[in-house]
Amino acid sequence: MLALFLLTISVVLDHGQQPMNEPFGVDFDRSGNWYIVEHKGQRILRVARDGKVSVFAGTGDVGRTGDGGPAAQARFFDPHGIAITKNGAWMYVADTRNHMVRRIDMKGGLITTVAGTGAEGFSGDGGPAVQATFKGTFGIALAPDDKALYIADLGNKRVRKLDLRTGVVTTAASGLADPRAVAVDSKGRLYILERNGHSLKVRERDGSLRTVAGPENMSPPMKGPKHIAMDRKDRVVIADAEVHYIRRYDPRTGRTEIIAGTGKRGTSVTANDALKTELNRPHGVFITRSGDLYIVDSYNHRILRMQEK
Repeated sequence: MLALFLLTISVVLDHGQQPMNEPFGVDFDRSGNWYIVEHKGQRILRVARDGKVSVFAGTGDVGRTGDGGPAAQARFFDPHGIAITKNGAWMYVADTRNHMVRRIDMKGGLITTVAGTGAEGFSGDGGPAVQATFKGTFGIALAPDDKALYIADLGNKRVRKLDLRTGVVTTAASGLADPRAVAVDSKGRLYILERNGHSLKVRERDGSLRTVAGPENMSPPMKGPKHIAMDRKDRVVIADAEVHYIRRYDPRTGRTEIIAGTGKRGTSVTANDALKTELNRPHGVFITRSGDLYIVDSYNHRILRMQEK
């Protein structure tokens, strides 16, 4: 059943208003401007509070260039996610096929690399992240205090932690199936979404790792989930792409419920019923400070918003 605080759903940006090429993630700055990362568009778009859309980063061409210069002149290779610090100073970009994480100065607009050499591999734990190698940097998430960045190093089947004060990288969790996304709750617990494992895991603060949602305890089961976000009650919202659902896991009850989508690919939106709204392989979810849920409806090339009323 749809929770009471999610009553309305609407399209806030679609392909007719602004051409988008597989949007995969969104995030907001302190001023209420928001940003969209395009997986195949190789760009990051900025949507101002007045609705005006501009290119914030990326030329639209595949590449690995631009460090030290304006982010708008940089090239990415199939980026998957972004994360903006609470003070609005920095944006981190998961530059997936370049096996790197890059950072943009939100005020000056310059871009640099903070993790990865650009080569595919696994090395560097315990040393500078800029000298380490990764194998597909997919989902990224900041710690609640913005002192660390967690990186889903999918090809190496682990999550890695970048200490943003020292620049040192370590492994936070390993032995995973294929970690696609990560999120950290207010208590420091690390949630990990496994794409082909079709499951959600949590690494407790003591380092223990367990599955909290998977094929054995969900009906219908997840299939190829792609992204997660924490809401204000430390519940985990899941973009369950291949079955066209948005789900939510509540650690207090241990239950996972469907909160949006019909389970069938489609385009229709029912404003007062998210469970009757059709999605098409959603790849991103984001919770704003006010509690609104943004859904990146990737293969419909649009962004939806669910609000409390």
